[in-house]
Amino acid sequence: MTTSATTTTAPVADARVLGLAHYAARGVLEHVLARHGATFQQQVALRAAVTADAPQTPDDLVTQVRGSLKADPADIRATLDELLAKQMLVADGAHLRPTDAGRELIAAVGAETAPISARIWGGIPAEDLAAAGRVLSLVTERANAELAALTA
Repeated sequence: MTTSATTTTAPVADARVLGLAHYAARGVLEHVLARHGATFQQQVALRAAVTADAPQTPDDLVTQVRGSLKADPADIRATLDELLAKQMLVADGAHLRPTDAGRELIAAVGAETAPISARIWGGIPAEDLAAAGRVLSLVTERANAELAALTA
């Protein structure tokens, strides 16, 4: 029989625990983004443009951001317009390209969040991270399938 008052039971992974982890991490990122005058959705869209192997059309970026955030396409297009107005993206024919300012924003946010991420993730055993990765990938796959069925 265990009588130690310091014994704790880890919560079982479920939608609530996943959501709490997501919003805690997102809150950290949004705090950094706010110092740069950017929103979470702007950062996601800009990162998609910056990390793309080839120039992206607005439709390409809408598809990528929607796949990540499940956001309304009209809202994503408004976000792309905001990034164009802020000169983080520039229209180049049918494509949107990140500007130097857009690349610099992504780099600056990455540099600011790197030490925070290291503190958050540091010390977690590799096998725990691998198990969490497998579980979260499966949850994502299943949730995407359920969403597709709901919206079909």
